[in-house]
Amino acid sequence: MTHATVLFEQQDQTGIIRLNRPHRMNAVIETMYEELTFILKTVVSDPRIRVLILTGSPRVRHGEIKEAFCAGADLKHHASAERSPQEKRAYIELAHATCQKLRTLPLPVIAAVNGPARGAGTELAMNCDFVLMADTATLAFPETGLGTMVGGGVTRHLERTVGLMRARELIYTGRSLNGPDSVVAGLALFSVPGPRLLEEALGFASRMTHKAPLSIAFAKSLMENAPQRSLTDAYREESEAILSCMKTQDWQEGIDAFKEKRQPTFKGI
Repeated sequence: MTHATVLFEQQDQTGIIRLNRPHRMNAVIETMYEELTFILKTVVSDPRIRVLILTGSPRVRHGEIKEAFCAGADLKHHASAERSPQEKRAYIELAHATCQKLRTLPLPVIAAVNGPARGAGTELAMNCDFVLMADTATLAFPETGLGTMVGGGVTRHLERTVGLMRARELIYTGRSLNGPDSVVAGLALFSVPGPRLLEEALGFASRMTHKAPLSIAFAKSLMENAPQRSLTDAYREESEAILSCMKTQDWQEGIDAFKEKRQPTFKGI
C-alpha cells in the first residue's frame, strides 16, 4: 500500500520506516500518525520482520542533501485552520496512541536519528527501544519556548533515561544535544558520521533479528513495566515468562542448536 507521508521497506528481517515529508523536515500531521500506526499494526502480524528502524527522509534540493529526522508538529499546517477543542484533543490523543504503539510493539524498535529531531519527533524517538544518531543530528524539546508542553510520555521516559535533574533541564530550557552529547547524556546508544548511520543501524538490528522473538517480547514487556513492580513481582513474572518460553518450539530449537553446536533458527512459535 502506498502512503502519503511514510515509506516502508524491508531488508532481510529488518523493516525500515521513513517519515516522508522532507519538504517540511518530516514534521508530523494527523495523516503521518495514522499511516505510521497502520504500518506498525501490519508489522506485528508479519513474522518475517524481527526488528524495526524508524528514520527520516532527507530533502534533496538543487543537488544538496539536507537530513532531517522529524522537526516536530507541523506548526504551519496547524496554523492554517481553526480547530475545535474536540479536534485538538483528538490530535493529541492520536499522537499519544502512536507513541504508545511504538513503545509497546513486541519487537525491538530503533530510532536512527539522521538529522534534527524536535518536539514530537524527539518524542517518537524516545518511545523506541534504542536511539542511534548521526554525529550532527540533534535532539531537543522546544515546547516551553512555544508556549506548549511535551507529550509522548516524555515526562516519564526522560526521567528514567537521564535522571530527574537532567530531564528537568532539557525540558525547561529546550537545549539541543548533538549525537555525541546525547550519548554522554544517555539519550542515545551511539553516534556515528551521518553517511554511516543506516548501515550501522542495520548492523545493530542484525544482532537481534536471529534471536528468539518471543524471548525478546517478554524481555521488552517486563523491562517496560519494571518501575511499577516490586522485586518479588519481578521474580514471579520472570518465572512465568521462562515457563511460557519453555512451552515453545523455539525453546526446543535453542536447546537442540546448543547440543548440535549450530546457530538456532527461531520461528517465533
